[in-house]
Amino acid sequence: MTEMAEKLKPTGHTIYKDTESKRLPGVTTIIDVLAKPQLITWANRMGLAGVDTTKYVDNLADIGTLAHFLILCQFRGAVPDLSDFTENQIMAASNALVSFTSWKEHHELEPILVEQPLVSQKLRIGATPDFFGVLDGIATLIDFKTGRALYVEVLLQLAGYELILEEHEWTVEQARAVRVGREAGEGFEVIEFSKEDLLAGRGAFLSCLALYRQMQAIRKNHWKR
Repeated sequence: MTEMAEKLKPTGHTIYKDTESKRLPGVTTIIDVLAKPQLITWANRMGLAGVDTTKYVDNLADIGTLAHFLILCQFRGAVPDLSDFTENQIMAASNALVSFTSWKEHHELEPILVEQPLVSQKLRIGATPDFFGVLDGIATLIDFKTGRALYVEVLLQLAGYELILEEHEWTVEQARAVRVGREAGEGFEVIEFSKEDLLAGRGAFLSCLALYRQMQAIRKNHWKR
C-alpha cells in the first residue's frame, strides 16, 4: 500500500525562545531596524494612482506566502493544503512555482534542512532558514523571496542564518537568494553570494543586532508611552 504524502498548511509567525523560555527576536525582526526608502517611494506612487495599498499588499502577500509555501512543499514531498486561498491566488502562485521548477531542473538540490526553526543560545536570536543543503555539490544556504526585486537586506538575512547554522555545526560554503515573481511582470531572479559576501553581510547583520538591542533598551528604560 502506497504511503500518503503529508498534507501541510502554511505556518504562522514562529516564536523563538531560549532554554529558560524567554522570547528571542528573529533574524528578520532584527533587520527591520533598517530603513526601507524604496517602500516609501512605492507607497507614494500607488497613492497618487488611487490604489488602496492595504488591499493590494494583502493580496500580493497571500500570493507570495502561497508561492513560498508551494516551493517548500516540493522539497518536503508534502501535499499543500490550499483551502485558505482564493482560486486567483492559487493560479498566480502556481505560475510562480513553474518559474522555480524550471530553474530547479537545471541543478542538483539535496535538502538537509527545510524551514527548520533554529535558535542561537550564544547570540540569543532565532531564525527559520528556507533551505540549507547541497546545491550542485556545494553546501548552500538558500532564501526564497517573492516580489519585484531583491534588496541588500537579503544578504544580511542570509548572514544571520549562517551564524546560527554555524553554531549548530553546519558549514555554509555559499548562499543564493532566489526571487520568484508573483505576477507575470515580476520575473525570476537568482543572486549568488560567496563565502566572502556572507562574511561582509555578517558584520552588517551584527551591527543591526547591536542597534536592535540598544533600541529595545531605550524603549524599556526611557520610553514609557
